[in-house]
Amino acid sequence: MTSEPSARTAEPAAYAERLHAPWWMWPAAAGLAGLLATEIWMGSDGLRAWVPFVALLPLSMVLPWWLGRIRVAVTATEFQVDDARLPISAIADAVALDADGRREVLGVGSHPLAFVIQRPWIKGAVQVVLDDPADPTPFWVVSTRQPVELATALLAARRTA
Repeated sequence: MTSEPSARTAEPAAYAERLHAPWWMWPAAAGLAGLLATEIWMGSDGLRAWVPFVALLPLSMVLPWWLGRIRVAVTATEFQVDDARLPISAIADAVALDADGRREVLGVGSHPLAFVIQRPWIKGAVQVVLDDPADPTPFWVVSTRQPVELATALLAARRTA
């Protein structure tokens, strides 16, 4: 895994997905912010009473957007998850996981050095087993809505590399 962000290139992605927040998170965040603003509003009067509404309601829209910013992509040379980059040559295997498989991999027996990008509202995931003796990370676990397609794209990129 490289720590520096790679230069943006026009290289087409074999697979691309954004792990956006589900639709129900937007009204839930607005409702919780409205409830909190109302509680604060009830304790004060005048201009101070409206400041929580002006501040909290727009801020409540930032949270679902921020949680859904993660981008997963497979190109011919690397596997990109948000700002983390993994060269395709370091991939030994890719395993598609359903909800039960993800729970098992991330459960009590999980490896403490594993790289995990997990979103609880996404049921599927892919476990990417690494073959890099210089890297102590044994595998990556990445949430995805299409685990079979992502695993297939990773394995196809590995075969062509």
